[in-house]
Amino acid sequence: MKKTERAKLAVQDFAGIDVSAHELDVAMRRGIDDQFTIATFSNSAAGHKALLRFWLHGKARVRVCVEASGNYTLDLALTLQAHPQVEISVVNPRRARRFAESLGKRNKTDRVDAQVLCEYVWRMPWLPWQPPSAVALHLHAITRAIADLSSIHTQQNNRAHAAAASQALPELVVKEMQHHQKYLEQRMTRLRRQALCLIAEDPELDRRFRLMLTATGIGETSALQILGELAVLPDTLDARQWVAFSGLDPRLFKSGKSVEKRPRISRGGSRHLRRALYMPALVALRHDPCLRRFYQNLLARGKARLQAVVAVMRKLLHALFAMFRTNQPYDGSKLCAVNPNDNAIAVCA
Repeated sequence: MKKTERAKLAVQDFAGIDVSAHELDVAMRRGIDDQFTIATFSNSAAGHKALLRFWLHGKARVRVCVEASGNYTLDLALTLQAHPQVEISVVNPRRARRFAESLGKRNKTDRVDAQVLCEYVWRMPWLPWQPPSAVALHLHAITRAIADLSSIHTQQNNRAHAAAASQALPELVVKEMQHHQKYLEQRMTRLRRQALCLIAEDPELDRRFRLMLTATGIGETSALQILGELAVLPDTLDARQWVAFSGLDPRLFKSGKSVEKRPRISRGGSRHLRRALYMPALVALRHDPCLRRFYQNLLARGKARLQAVVAVMRKLLHALFAMFRTNQPYDGSKLCAVNPNDNAIAVCA
């Protein structure tokens, strides 16, 4: 008997949950029954307890699949993960949607999505969700809040620049914009201070943060944003899975001998991590000799500038992974070895 078949025998009940702000649409398959049981619960602490009572009977175990949908899913996932009779998997919404299309599901409603997730957990290989630590979750939330405020601050700067160039706006409006800018800066400073205190109190996060500051192009602000995204990842992931999580992995499109499109990144992961790596990559390719040669070599091979920058972002992510594993500071020469016969070319290590 195959391993997946044994796992299905050990877990007889399967469920999919479509999560929204106020409701949970649940589709459940008990035993070998092909029929779905559909139910709706409130997305609250009381609703989560009612959901567990609805599921569990005796010593039966249930496998649950939900989509990653931010804070709406987090509390539910933590509650289910803590129960000894529940196994939970959190999947990328894009992957769940592609699975629904493979089943011929043309409609997209909450109930249909719940049934698709139930089918997904029944058919697909099981990947259990590993909840991050409380400290990692807090750091993740703080750095996301800093990123949101930074985006608003950039928009406000653009508005203030346009207002300063206008003679028609009253001075009161200009001053209010300036006060808003200072207010946003104060909030970001306060959040950064809290994030640094949180890191200093955790030995592992503090070790990683100090190692990141040794990397060319990564300053305190960038290190906070990158660490906030990486801290919630399971320790079992390898460097390639980090790249996949960031959405920087290349996606090939080739069929036969006549169809071959230019490779693109998948964008199937965290846009926040991609955004956090972009500016450090630009700084690194200018100030790190090895990465600069690597970048120039890609341009010489016909790669577009943005493609070369993305490759540098992947290199930095690989470097961080190695630094965390070996507890060694950044060394650009280990990423790209310089060809002794040609100082203008860097060879990927």
